[in-house]
Amino acid sequence: MRIEKDGIGELEIPKTKYYGIHTQRAIDNFYLKNGKKTNPELIKSFALVKLAAAEANFKAGKLDEDKKNYIVRACERVYNGELESEFPLSSIQGGAGTSTNMNANEVVANAALEEMGEEKGRYDLINPIEDVNLSQSTNDTYPTAVKITVIRILRELVTEAMALQEELQKKEKEFSPIFKLGRTQLQDAVPLTLGQSFGAFAEAVSRDRWRLYKIEERIRRINIGGTAIGTGIGASLKYRYYVTEELKRLTGYGLARAENLIDATQNLDVFVEISGLLKTMAVNLNKISNDLRLMSSGPNGGIGEIKLPSIQMGSSIMPGKINPVGAEFIKQIFHKVQGNDLIVSAAAAEGEFELNALTPIISESVLESIEVLRDGIKMFREKVIKGITADKERCEKHLRASLSTITSHIDQLGYELLSEILKECEKTGKSYDELLKEKGLVKE
Repeated sequence: MRIEKDGIGELEIPKTKYYGIHTQRAIDNFYLKNGKKTNPELIKSFALVKLAAAEANFKAGKLDEDKKNYIVRACERVYNGELESEFPLSSIQGGAGTSTNMNANEVVANAALEEMGEEKGRYDLINPIEDVNLSQSTNDTYPTAVKITVIRILRELVTEAMALQEELQKKEKEFSPIFKLGRTQLQDAVPLTLGQSFGAFAEAVSRDRWRLYKIEERIRRINIGGTAIGTGIGASLKYRYYVTEELKRLTGYGLARAENLIDATQNLDVFVEISGLLKTMAVNLNKISNDLRLMSSGPNGGIGEIKLPSIQMGSSIMPGKINPVGAEFIKQIFHKVQGNDLIVSAAAAEGEFELNALTPIISESVLESIEVLRDGIKMFREKVIKGITADKERCEKHLRASLSTITSHIDQLGYELLSEILKECEKTGKSYDELLKEKGLVKE
């Protein structure tokens, strides 16, 4: 064990651990038995922030070259996932993300000491706060790391959305010759092609993809260099310039310093906007899933106009039963994203004066929504959409049995006459076409 001190007192830390006293206190304070740990993607982004800060501090003349090199090598180890187990904190924590920032500072410092050939805890040589956290605050490093993470995984989501859109467009083309009965309010309406139904699905996904692509422009505005409240106290002008440029170089994301760092530090509305767009995507996916479940209902007592792929057995008591589990997976993702959006909106409204202390749950909720949508869409495309087949005979049967084609005669015969003919159909049991021919209203 090694002894570490802070402003509260002393704690014993296992010698093998790269984290220190601040992380240990957070472990003790924010314990959730089955709670989520810090998102590994966020840890990677923190490594980039600390690396960029080390380079910027060196260029600004605040950090000597040897220390900078050791810190950079330590950050690279964190980024590569070598030290992921040293980030044990709950993603939900008090302090606006201070615990996660200190966790990163301590792990990087001790990994840097190891690179020097020194023992962990030799903070007189490389200090977590005075060296690794130099010119920084949790209040600019944490939101910046979150935004970098959002951009990284949001791009993955946009890529998956594009692939889903393309798969739906393939089905649009495949099913274009097949006419089916349209339905409004679950009642018979007018005909359309099955391809047109899938074309509408594809268009909805296309809008979602475009909206998420465009939001990145606002996410790129970061508050690094603003330190505690956005005034930049404790950070030199040179550092503020260099750190943004370093992050821009390291990520390749076109990052830029926010025009008003005080605003960017205290107001988290961009995360509300992102979350709202994610919810919009989830709403559209849920609607698509609903339609597919209904169109595939059966196999004998339902609509049955399409068949979804059988991806697993559906019942422990009914042999041979197959359920639309892929579509139901998407429906539950919708509810998860909807719930996360409520959390983000409520937590973002809790900001007071120069900071919002609930940033951790906001970031956790946004990141989770992106990841479940990304992974859910991939499954939906590969295991559901690709394998959908049409039952052309069933589609034609429903179309023939309905009165949907009556609407095409409104201009010729008028609404009132057609209404009377429909009543006669119900009374006599004769078909609509049969009565039209009997009355001489259409040619044989």
